[in-house]
Amino acid sequence: MKDASANADAKRAAGERAADLVKDGMAVGLGTGSTVAWTIKRLGERVREEGLEIHGVPTSYQAEELAIASGIVLTTLNQHPILDLAIDGADQVDADLFVIKGGGAAHTREKVVACSAKRFVIVADESKYVEKLRHPVPVEVLPFAARLVEQRAKELGGVPVLRLGKMKDGPVITDNGNFVMDVGFGTISDPAALARRLCGIPGLVEHGIFENLDELYLARKGEVEIISKER
Repeated sequence: MKDASANADAKRAAGERAADLVKDGMAVGLGTGSTVAWTIKRLGERVREEGLEIHGVPTSYQAEELAIASGIVLTTLNQHPILDLAIDGADQVDADLFVIKGGGAAHTREKVVACSAKRFVIVADESKYVEKLRHPVPVEVLPFAARLVEQRAKELGGVPVLRLGKMKDGPVITDNGNFVMDVGFGTISDPAALARRLCGIPGLVEHGIFENLDELYLARKGEVEIISKER
């Protein structure tokens, strides 16, 4: 229980610290997950307490509902195609700031939002930080192309597993109406190269390797460390 409590505290610390990046008038991408949920809640507090005026673009139904409950005015990429900032969580981040996302099956929209932002920030606790990525890579797949994607992923050395629903029969369905496969590759020595190969598979809508992270807000050893990508 103590470890779980400490982990929850770390997530809250990282999430709330990143909320300080948001300034009045910004259009902000709002990510999905337990850590960035603290960011959204803190932004809601700032809206109420400081009169902060922002527009949020949620990456999932979950993020949308939380943002609405927090009193954040929402917008779309059609209205704000260039975002000032996007803040999101992660399944795993490596020492070179490559990221794996998609545990919540929202990585396609998360990537669109992240790539629409001038600055992309990840919030995470130290359990997510590793020297080399080794987490299975989520891929969103057109149902029509499921068998082809499965075969091509195997040809790349992956072990694809169709993600199944926990409270329903059958596969998980994304907000876009597609399937999700989790593809294990073991330790990923070259995430950029793997990302390129996955992009070449017909019917694979999007993969969960993110290469455009600017800053990591990492909660560890009782404080939040900010790690920036070298340019």
